[in-house]
Amino acid sequence: MPEPATRRVTFPVGGMTCAACQSAVERSLTRTPGVREASVNLMLHSATVSFDPSVVPVEGLLDAVRDIGYEAEAPAEGDTLGAPAARAALDEVADGALWRKAAVTFVAALAAMVVGVPLMAPADPSGHGAHLVTADPFMQWVMRALGPALQAAMPWLYALPPAVITWSLTVVTAALMAWAGREFYVRAWKNLGHGTADMNSLVALGTGAAFLYSFVATVAPGLFTRAGVAPDVYYEAVLFIIALVLMGRALEARAKHQATRALGRLVALQPATARVRVGGVDEDRPLAAIVPGELVVVRPGERLAVDGVVAEGHSAVDESMLTGESVPVEKTVGDAVVGGTVNGGGMLVVRTTAVGAASVLAQIVRLMQDAQASRAPIQHLADRVAAVFVPVVAGLAVLTVAAWWIFGGEAGAVRAFANGVAVLIIACPCAMGLAVPTAVMVATGRGAESGVLIKGGEALQRTGDVTAVVFDKTGTLTMGKPTVSGVVPVASDVTDDSLVRFAAAVGAQSEHPLSAAIVVEAARRGLTLPRPSSFDSAPGLGASGVVDGVSVRMGRAAHVAPDLALPPDTAESRDTEVHVALDGRYAGVIRLHDPLRADAADAVARVVSLGLMPVLLTGDRQGPAERAARGVGITRVVAGVLPAGKTDEVARLQGEGHVVAMVGDGINDAPALAKADVGIALASGTDVAVEAADIVLMRPDIRGVARAIALSRQTMRVMRQNLFWAFVYNVIGIPVAAGLLYPWFGVLLSPVLASAAMAFSSVSVVANSLRLRRANLDG
Repeated sequence: MPEPATRRVTFPVGGMTCAACQSAVERSLTRTPGVREASVNLMLHSATVSFDPSVVPVEGLLDAVRDIGYEAEAPAEGDTLGAPAARAALDEVADGALWRKAAVTFVAALAAMVVGVPLMAPADPSGHGAHLVTADPFMQWVMRALGPALQAAMPWLYALPPAVITWSLTVVTAALMAWAGREFYVRAWKNLGHGTADMNSLVALGTGAAFLYSFVATVAPGLFTRAGVAPDVYYEAVLFIIALVLMGRALEARAKHQATRALGRLVALQPATARVRVGGVDEDRPLAAIVPGELVVVRPGERLAVDGVVAEGHSAVDESMLTGESVPVEKTVGDAVVGGTVNGGGMLVVRTTAVGAASVLAQIVRLMQDAQASRAPIQHLADRVAAVFVPVVAGLAVLTVAAWWIFGGEAGAVRAFANGVAVLIIACPCAMGLAVPTAVMVATGRGAESGVLIKGGEALQRTGDVTAVVFDKTGTLTMGKPTVSGVVPVASDVTDDSLVRFAAAVGAQSEHPLSAAIVVEAARRGLTLPRPSSFDSAPGLGASGVVDGVSVRMGRAAHVAPDLALPPDTAESRDTEVHVALDGRYAGVIRLHDPLRADAADAVARVVSLGLMPVLLTGDRQGPAERAARGVGITRVVAGVLPAGKTDEVARLQGEGHVVAMVGDGINDAPALAKADVGIALASGTDVAVEAADIVLMRPDIRGVARAIALSRQTMRVMRQNLFWAFVYNVIGIPVAAGLLYPWFGVLLSPVLASAAMAFSSVSVVANSLRLRRANLDG
């Protein structure tokens, strides 16, 4: 029975503010019939879902999010890079509403504190002020400290009737709750209707209860005085809490913008339109209206909008966004170009091969976006805590109120309410929810800027545990551009040219770099290559075909002539060799030399400096393998292995207790890349290798291997710090807010200070993650 089709879609999700929100959205999507996997990103405000479109449409996924009180939008049709979430995150930050609301509310809170100072009458014998405008102990202390100076500077305040001040505070607080704090209450109400709870629920419950308590104390103070409780109020505390929470969210948004900057820069590389030539006339079109095969005109200094092949013109193209090389690359007719690169001084006419979501740039963005949407395993504990955090905190707040009401003595009722609000406000699932995703996002962005594309949080975490790095030789430690160094025919009726001609005719059908080198040698000799009537490839062994009626077999000696003894000079050669047999008869050998990369020795030295064991693993013969190993400083060499043998060697290292990273670039490396704990592929390698890898080196620089490992180690250190402080903050902060230390030290926590601490906890986690942007990966 055929496998049902799976579609993957990423769409923006609005309204998420903490880990509890993220957990609720992900749970709703995962429970939707037809959904195979769902990942929700709190940083990017996005959801990435793999689903069966025959069971549930995209609209059904959006409804699953909307049904629990959050907003969801379908992916934009014109968003050809597939990064709507990144753009939504940047748009959110561009909006200064959070800062405006926070600033206005904070100024109003300061004003409320100032106008309340004249009403701080001396305490009566019961310990309560006659006209106490605030019940918050911290604010009482501040107001009493300001009293003498304020009376000297603003005597007119003391002439205002107390009722005017208290009612003014009531109206201003209610208005700002409705304007600046509207999101808290709207989302909390939606959550209540859907049986969920998040950070908005805690803030709304705390500030809402404080306002209602204060309002009753304002309009009916007798209800309190008859019960022996002072009619104290919390208006300025409500304003300070809203202002500080909004300020914290604004700082978070700013930090998120910095964290998503690398992805945003990639998105911005794609022009919105391109100049298309139709019938000799140039016209501007949006990218969505361009199809493969059309001619796109690129003027000097313009950014290429599409992937394609140069059809007319000559220019130098800056490909630094792709390769990291600052020197422009000469391009002429027949050369491939990539969208997002910058044209130099000449005009190019490019025949489109890929545009939009199919382009190289879009694939890079998609890989990076998927990586940032993924989870590191270390986050699972935070997810489990976040799922139950808000209900537990609400329960602890109720217990706090009850305990203080019963055992708090004469001032127990007032303290019960203040401490209950403090518990609700100080609890912060935001810090737990941001601890790992912020680090993953900044690290993957930092990696991309260094030419290292990490395919997710899990790969990022595993890379830090690597203890052994296995390098393939050809195309990894070497340039992957071998040249023919010698042709040795051994059959009397075979010449140098005929040996090269037959081998090149078969090799032209293969993607292997050795075959390509033989084809180049044939062209250098001016040989005409016939097309084989049949062709077959054996990865890791060689290739075969029929050329002009002659059966040609080329590749490893064991593949070509397993029963024949090779001449002594051939057996002892230090070059890479391709053996050739014609009609079942050994015909000769073509020797090739593949120079080491200029950065290979330094790359291996950096791996060793990190305390890791380098291993050279190759299908080539022992002689060339040992020569390459000596050139780069590797002592452990395993040569002459087939693709299956490479997988076995990786398994052997894992059996010795090593966490193995495999670095390769070819089809024959793909099984070992998949078997290794971490697969690292060069982007210049085959698509199969890149697909099998966890990390892709986008630049021709294998020092990226050490950079990836160093980045992972630093990222894991930051993740652990973030989680430690997020958990410790809540473990310490909640008991202190509940008044647990009061019996021994007389310490109580003001709701205002609790809100400041809550905002600081989230911002500190994001700020700590942002340090990774300056991580030294070459030290």
